[in-house]
Amino acid sequence: MAHLFISAAHKSSGKTTLSIGLCAALRAQGYLVSPFKKGPDYIDPLWLTLASGQSCYNLDFWTMDPNEIQEVFALHSIQSDVALIEGNKGLYDGLDLEGSNSNAALAKLLSAPVVLVIDAQGVTRGVAPLVLGYQAFDQEVRIAGIILNKVGGARHEDKLRKVLERYTSVPVIGSVAKDPKLAILERHLGLMPSNEASSARMHVEEIGKIVGAQVDLKALLDIANNAPHLPFVLEPVSCPTVRVRIGIPRDAAFSFYYPDDIEALRSAGAEILFFDALQDTHLPKIDGLFIGGGFPEVHMEALSNNQSLWSEIRAAIECGMPAYAECGGLMYLSRCIRWGERVQEMVGAIAADVVMTEKPIGRGYIRLRETSSHPWPVHNQMTEIPGHEFHYSHLENLAPDLRFAYEIQRGAGVTGRHDGIVYRNLLACYSHQRNTRQHPWAARFVDFVAQEKIL
Repeated sequence: MAHLFISAAHKSSGKTTLSIGLCAALRAQGYLVSPFKKGPDYIDPLWLTLASGQSCYNLDFWTMDPNEIQEVFALHSIQSDVALIEGNKGLYDGLDLEGSNSNAALAKLLSAPVVLVIDAQGVTRGVAPLVLGYQAFDQEVRIAGIILNKVGGARHEDKLRKVLERYTSVPVIGSVAKDPKLAILERHLGLMPSNEASSARMHVEEIGKIVGAQVDLKALLDIANNAPHLPFVLEPVSCPTVRVRIGIPRDAAFSFYYPDDIEALRSAGAEILFFDALQDTHLPKIDGLFIGGGFPEVHMEALSNNQSLWSEIRAAIECGMPAYAECGGLMYLSRCIRWGERVQEMVGAIAADVVMTEKPIGRGYIRLRETSSHPWPVHNQMTEIPGHEFHYSHLENLAPDLRFAYEIQRGAGVTGRHDGIVYRNLLACYSHQRNTRQHPWAARFVDFVAQEKIL
């Protein structure tokens, strides 16, 4: 199981672009690459999926225990030629002083050699103490290679290589010049999702060619192939009987779905029917509805104009169809979205109005505690539910009699104290939840849909 970890000295060093380029370059040479992303992010995995041609899976200490992280990694990399894990932030950055959820901790858990990306802008001799410090800080982390990024030219590269060769033992396996062709458009939540960029595939191919020409791919693969063997035991996957049909919009407005959450819904007995909330004028024949996050505010005019679809969604919810919505899905189900001077009517199933803001209202990891209003059957009584949120909006003009499924232990949610609006059989949150062993929300939702179908 050849594998490696792409990390950086600090945030915004360009590791995401380089990870995309490496996936694309290796794929172009015929290698089967399994990409992974540390943390809860949705957008980077969309680009990594496009670049590799394989679903990208998240590895996150906040929502997963270490054994589950190892098993997910093994399950989705066992058939690949190489597994590439992209970190978040810097190598040693994390939530606590011990670094228990840092990139370094994940690299150690998976015995993954680290390729350190260094933003070389404005740096020459100073690169050596930086690398030496990162090596010395935790000697259990093996920094096996360096990729210099945003290099200013041939003289700059030569100085950096000579300094690192003289003072350190870490080989430079790549030097990528500063190039506007490597830029990916950004939005308020980070990079623009690849499914919204009409030329995304061509852009990824170009990034792959540029990065592949400036990184020694053979040296990269040698590092991956020299990673220790991981003796994980995988459980057999069963083929469940289909009990319910669940509709999921997957389009430019709604794209924030974890692939293993979709797989968990199927494993629980759901047939998944994807549809396009921007183009399709009618709902498919379904028993339940799951609307994930995304950017409905960017596409609010097109969503509003597709009245035949959202009228069917509102009618279905009014008639008691089970529905679950996260963040962008909650916004879509509200009465309207207001962004500056623009206002567009939405589904109207939730008695509240969405107002976009310049700064994030909720950002980061959260913890929830269920209330008695939660509509789904209980699988195991959890004390707290881990998740995350990232929203540049809040709700106004909320109905005074709204019921909530969660109390906020950490985070912002809808009101600062509560999240998870409950209306009929709808549960709509600002929170993003992850299906894991400790929080099997997918099976709970499928059970709820099946229960209401029988009734």
